[in-house]
Amino acid sequence: MRTQHTTFESMVRLGDLLKAGQESVSNASEFDDRTGYNTSFLKGWNIPLPMPPAAVIRNIRYGKDTGKAVLNYEHFSLVMSAERRMPIITAVNIDGKQAVRNVAREKAWYYDGRLDKTDQWGDALYDNNNLDRGHMVRRDDPVWGTKAIALLANKDTFHFTNSCPQMAAVNQQTWLGLEDYILHNAETEGMMVTVFTGPIFTDQDLKYRDALVPLAFWKVVAIVTESGRKSATAYKISQEKELKTLEFVYGAYQTYQVSVQQVAKETGIDFGELEGYDGFTDYEQKHGGVLAVKLTRLSEIKV
Repeated sequence: MRTQHTTFESMVRLGDLLKAGQESVSNASEFDDRTGYNTSFLKGWNIPLPMPPAAVIRNIRYGKDTGKAVLNYEHFSLVMSAERRMPIITAVNIDGKQAVRNVAREKAWYYDGRLDKTDQWGDALYDNNNLDRGHMVRRDDPVWGTKAIALLANKDTFHFTNSCPQMAAVNQQTWLGLEDYILHNAETEGMMVTVFTGPIFTDQDLKYRDALVPLAFWKVVAIVTESGRKSATAYKISQEKELKTLEFVYGAYQTYQVSVQQVAKETGIDFGELEGYDGFTDYEQKHGGVLAVKLTRLSEIKV
């Protein structure tokens, strides 16, 4: 495949990176008792952590002491890309009945001590630009249980291993709106929800400060309804237009509901039986083509 990277390196001077090099590092031993993603979290539905194929697994970054591909945090887990220094996939369990509200944000982000600093992008990628440290596992999602557990989960989300560069407009508006919608329904309905999130890595991603910034992101949501029906839905958002200008262009980005099958094809991740509980995937398999519905209102989501 031909590599074609967009670049705006000339717009940034490395000497302007004021915060880089001052980041804190979490001790590797802090994570020894972390629960991580629970595969049997949803009632009557065991969902193994979706993993990339063998061709991608060789690029997974393993913990330097543990040798493990999956990094566990409180109520969520993730798998890191050795090449991109960003997460390939994150998986979080949300318990709406036990949600803890009003937990203060961390004031800083941390390197995960289970990896070398060079295995994770720190503030050098984010200082002095319009890129946000985009939480792949949303900060509020794993914040449930006892207050002590909720505080651990909150801090855990502020590790660079859980972040990808996102334009502020995308991170703070559209994607956040979808995540708020998911969490709000989980809390108000007392639902149990499992959410998988990650970037779509391509050869056309944006070359910036020695990194490749993803042009798009995906999210797959799994629930079991009150009637016991299993449901999986998938979403995709692009930030390609915003990245070309590094400007706040509200309304220019779009969020689509897509099929789990489509996310699997674009990422190479095996979602297993999740595809069988997704109406969009079922439609594509029966009728062919690709089904993508632009979401103008979150109430348009088809579960």
